[in-house]
Amino acid sequence: MRMRSFCFLLAVVLTMAIACAPASSEEPADLVVHNGKVVTVDEAVPEAEAVAARAGRIVFVGSSAEAQAFIGPDTEVIDLDGKLLIPGFMEGHGHFMGIGNAMMNVNLMGTTSYQEVIDRVVAAAADAEPGEWIIGRGWHQSKWNPMPDRTVRGFQTHHALSEVTPDNPVYLSHASGHASFANALAMELGGIDRNSPQPEGGEIIKDENGDPTGIFVERAGRGIGRARAEAESNLTEEDRLARRWRQLELADQEVVSNGITSFHDAGSGEGTIDFFKEAIDQGRLNVRLYVMLSGGIDGNDPNWQEDYVETLGRVRTIGYGNDMLTVRSIKMMMDGALGPRGAWLLEPYEDDIHNSGHNTGSIEAMNTVANLALENDYQLCIHAIGDRGNQEVLNIYQQAYEAHPEAATDARFRVEHSQILDAEDIPRFAELGVVASMQGIHCTSDAPYVPARIGDARSEEGAYVWQKLMDTGAVVTNGTDAPVEDVSPIASYYATVSRMMPSGERFYPDQAMNRLEALESYTINVAYSAFEENLKGSVEVGKLADFAILSQDILTIPEEQIPATEVLYTIVGGKVVYEAH
Repeated sequence: MRMRSFCFLLAVVLTMAIACAPASSEEPADLVVHNGKVVTVDEAVPEAEAVAARAGRIVFVGSSAEAQAFIGPDTEVIDLDGKLLIPGFMEGHGHFMGIGNAMMNVNLMGTTSYQEVIDRVVAAAADAEPGEWIIGRGWHQSKWNPMPDRTVRGFQTHHALSEVTPDNPVYLSHASGHASFANALAMELGGIDRNSPQPEGGEIIKDENGDPTGIFVERAGRGIGRARAEAESNLTEEDRLARRWRQLELADQEVVSNGITSFHDAGSGEGTIDFFKEAIDQGRLNVRLYVMLSGGIDGNDPNWQEDYVETLGRVRTIGYGNDMLTVRSIKMMMDGALGPRGAWLLEPYEDDIHNSGHNTGSIEAMNTVANLALENDYQLCIHAIGDRGNQEVLNIYQQAYEAHPEAATDARFRVEHSQILDAEDIPRFAELGVVASMQGIHCTSDAPYVPARIGDARSEEGAYVWQKLMDTGAVVTNGTDAPVEDVSPIASYYATVSRMMPSGERFYPDQAMNRLEALESYTINVAYSAFEENLKGSVEVGKLADFAILSQDILTIPEEQIPATEVLYTIVGGKVVYEAH
């Protein structure tokens, strides 16, 4: 009898022990990654050896030995073999469809001379029909050596290009996207000649005789853009849709192959947002998108504010398709870019003393939208590169915050780029709780010509001052602004920790981030800038199982070896969406 009672009690205890055991000992994970180094970006558990995911979420972070309990017959197991796993890179500012579009046109990135640009255009024209538009992007006159024989205010003129492309209109975007270059036929179709007036928010560069040179800064090229759009109006709807799907497919492949699991799309209209939803519904999108709404503001319409609020309510989306799409932010433009001298400065350019850049957007409209954003639980993200542009944006934010103190407590408004800052404005980011949405690669890409544009004093005081911002408590994020730069996080990470210019010199290295700071700027900080720090950005139990696996430990290898690091796997929601071969 005693033995039976003992056995009965033992059975009860064992049953209770099994019932109280962690679910991981009973339920296998969908994915286990082990036998390596896991950098979590989680202060509570900075490093581990393995992770496990189930139903798209992280269920375990710990040792490789403990991870064995999560392996079942259907579990996908990845042996890191000592390699590094980190949270998936999060592109903090890029143009998703623009990446695909750039890949379908003439690629002028990396061209080192005007002649090289011409050669690439001529090659494209050889395969084009007469009258067909030749579109390209990526030229940057400040990165050419040698410069062409004839220049006007530091830019090439159209004559050499026009001579070899008489039968095709040519329209080439500057690498920054804030200037363009057209040949004679494109200008003719766009109605541009010596009598064309200077537009508001841009400039048609003209020579000493008053003739257009083919260079259009900021909004000045809209006439040519309209002519191109008119030519494309003959495309069938089927052709348009096929092109759109091809752009998305190319962008998706390019992004995930670089270890990016979330992408902040810096400006898309309502139609594109609907297209993203369709792509998600069809399972054709592998990267998570955080989209900033652009457009929808018509200053000529007295009722635009009412219509705009309706649009905000209609497009607002949080976590669509298992957290693949969120739309809760707005994109606006304050100024241009530094390369074509369109960034709005407090003092004139050193190399163009009659020019202080351009205000490219209505400050009145931005003030209105800032208030509407707070009233409708939206984040506002305004592009500003010059010190005047940044100051104006901070003023707008401060006024809106003061008018809506409760909504402003956690608004996380952003300044996109924040490249050139006045010393007095640097602490205002932290004081206002404004995110500095920056791009490490812009620093080293721009650095060779920055002092020529703004002088040494302004460069040292406020150019790409990551540490000065961080020292005041500001949140600084990272990215590439692709297709302005290559979308590679590795390249931007290297720029962030080294500030190494192509010449081998370092651009004010005291402002560089350390390795962990740079990783945080590409993960948890970007998540914070999208109100998603509890969902992604670090390797923690309960968060989305989004990882990048790298060939080298970018936190410990010699600095000069970082650029050679390869992405081996990209994992989104516990599923491998990219594997290097």
